[in-house]
Amino acid sequence: MTQTAKYPSLQGRRVFVTGGGTGIGEAIVKAFVEQGAVVAFVDIAQEASEALCANLAKPGQTAPVFRYCDITDIPALQRTMAELAAELGDFDVLVNNAANDQRHDIENVSLDYWNERIAINQRPMFFTAQAVLPGMKKKGGGSIINFSSMSWHAKGAGYPVYATTKSAVIGLTRCLARDLGPFGVRVNTVTPGWVMTQRQVDLWVDAEAEVEIKKAQCLPGKLMPDDIAAMVLFLGADESKMCTAQDFVVDAGWT
Repeated sequence: MTQTAKYPSLQGRRVFVTGGGTGIGEAIVKAFVEQGAVVAFVDIAQEASEALCANLAKPGQTAPVFRYCDITDIPALQRTMAELAAELGDFDVLVNNAANDQRHDIENVSLDYWNERIAINQRPMFFTAQAVLPGMKKKGGGSIINFSSMSWHAKGAGYPVYATTKSAVIGLTRCLARDLGPFGVRVNTVTPGWVMTQRQVDLWVDAEAEVEIKKAQCLPGKLMPDDIAAMVLFLGADESKMCTAQDFVVDAGWT
């Protein structure tokens, strides 16, 4: 059995995760809870999120707190974060994980569709960072972790609006890191490769995709949600205290 790292600095740390109910987000929530952190997350997948909370309600660890929230509704997201911070304490770690990689053809993209994709994949990252900043300033520091994607590095076809939003994450991270560094707030990007979430397996991972993965990755085997969560834990912990403005790629060497 593989032995994974324990981070004493994460014990009791307040963590907020977007899209924490399924996939990579689920793995992140579980990983922080198992480190002894106090975790809150939002998602629109209510049933899966409630099941996750129930599964993590074990003796000796604090179950995560879930709130249903559509992150495209920024006022609702701001209210939810304020309520959770008042209930649990100001957040030490923010993980901007939520995203939707829906495929689309260039010819069929309307202005409304463009705006909807921006509202899901890009806009919330700024406003969640804005929301946690006062608390992080009071605490003297914090860690903000924004999710990009290797899709635009690899020139992936079939989702140009999604790729646009994910490339923009790098700029947001770097400029926030400069502005927030004086307050001890670190801001980094995590860029996953093709992660075998249930959604990916159900929708996209066919025999042709399996061949592509084997050819493109330097390392053999499947990239799993836990592999991404491991990097997020490191960036939330004090072991990464001098890491900021960086893009940490976890893609088995694809890009």
